[in-house]
Amino acid sequence: MGGESVEPKACVLIATYNERQNIDQMISALLSLPNNFEVLIVDDSSPDGTGERVGELAKCEPRLHLLSRKNKEGYGPAMIAGLRYALQLGVERIVTMDADFSHDPKDVPKVCAALEKADIVLGSRYRGGVRVLNWAPRRLLLSMGANRYVRSVLGLSVADCTSGFRGYRRGVFESDILERCRFRGYAFLVELLYRCLKRGVHVAEVDIIYTERREGHSKMSKRVIFEAVFAPWILRFFTRR
Repeated sequence: MGGESVEPKACVLIATYNERQNIDQMISALLSLPNNFEVLIVDDSSPDGTGERVGELAKCEPRLHLLSRKNKEGYGPAMIAGLRYALQLGVERIVTMDADFSHDPKDVPKVCAALEKADIVLGSRYRGGVRVLNWAPRRLLLSMGANRYVRSVLGLSVADCTSGFRGYRRGVFESDILERCRFRGYAFLVELLYRCLKRGVHVAEVDIIYTERREGHSKMSKRVIFEAVFAPWILRFFTRR
C-alpha cells in the first residue's frame, strides 16, 4: 500500500506524586485519544497509592506503562528517568504534561502534530495573551513575572519558558543533553529548553488554556522556588552547550 503515511509512535509522559484523585480519569482520557498514544506514568512512591493504582490499571492495558521510583527526588530526575524510559519504548514523539487536568488531554494531539515542523513544541499559556483559568491574581502575576524574568536573564524569545506541557521529537535526546541537566525542581524545564536552544533546536509554541488543578495540592515548595530564582543566572554564566 505505497503512499500511505504512518503516524509516528508517540508517548504521553506524566510524573506523579500523590495524584490518586486524578489518575484514573487522566489515564482514561489519554487512552481514549486518537493516534493510540502510549501512556507512561513515573511515580516517586506516592504515599497515597498513585503508583499502585497505575500498576493495577496497567495489567489490563498494554499501552499503559508504570515506572515506579523508590525515592522522591524531584521533578527533574523523575522527568529524566521518564524520558529515557520512553525512548526505550521506541517512540518518535514524547508529550509531557501534568496529571491534575491543568493541562487538557484533548490538546495532546495538537501538541504532537506541531512536532511535524518543530523539534520541541511548548503548550503556551502566554503567547499573544493570557489563557489561564481559576488562578488568583497573585499567582498569575507570579507566573507571568517568572517567565519575563527567565526571558530577560537568558535572552529567550519564547513566550512560555516554564510550561510543562511540551512535545519533543526523539532526536532531541539522541545526544548527551539529559546527562547535562542538573536542576531537580521545575527549573529543569527552563534548563532543558535553554540547553536545547543553545544547540540550535527548533522550538515552536501552540496556544493552550491552562486551568487550575481539579484535585490535590501543588508540589511547589520553598526549595523549588529558591532553585528557580537562581537557575537562570547559573545557566547564563556556566552553560556552554
